[in-house]
Amino acid sequence: MDNYYFSLLDNNVKVTARQLAEDPDYFVNLAKGQKPKVLWIGCADSRLPANEITGTRQGEIFVHRNIANMVVHSDMNMLSVLDYAVNVLKVDHIIVCGHYGCGGIAAAMSNKQFGLIDNWLRHIKDVYRLYKEELDDIEDEEARLCRFVEVNVIEQVFDVCKTSIVQNAWKERKGPYVHGWVYDIGTGLIKDLEATVRLDSDLTQIFHFQNLLISTTGTLE
Repeated sequence: MDNYYFSLLDNNVKVTARQLAEDPDYFVNLAKGQKPKVLWIGCADSRLPANEITGTRQGEIFVHRNIANMVVHSDMNMLSVLDYAVNVLKVDHIIVCGHYGCGGIAAAMSNKQFGLIDNWLRHIKDVYRLYKEELDDIEDEEARLCRFVEVNVIEQVFDVCKTSIVQNAWKERKGPYVHGWVYDIGTGLIKDLEATVRLDSDLTQIFHFQNLLISTTGTLE
């Protein structure tokens, strides 16, 4: 076992001691429960810790992360997190946050095979297909990658909104807001893509759900 591993444990003790010095009841209060106002759907890149980027503390942001901050409707992990955040925690905001220089987006923009992840990258390639004309017109590859990152976030915002989870919440309590951000690792700043959606009126009609209820017999009413 290398020293780096043990340094992680040592750092935990030091950080905890500093926190207790500032607020002796911090962890006692934290253990009572969480009431985050935000669900963060971000990239799994190690340089994107939600709390540090936003200057928030433990308990303020509920987090789901995967390769390239994707919202895939067959991903039960993502759906479970979304359902818990919206229906149990009652978050006011959902933020989809990508980042410039994303390796997953760059991989999807190529024709290379990478292995198992190719099946995940296919969802990102579908986004490229939707914006093919715009993206193909960008000659500079770095600029094209940046724009691909942005449009991918925008599409994931709409994919969040297309879920029955969010649409039912809109009908019940007129929330949450869904936002699209891109983080610039090179500057440390967030770009708000101004892709905020709050109501299903911003969605194409085909994605609207009617109020279907499951009866006690398991049939749709």
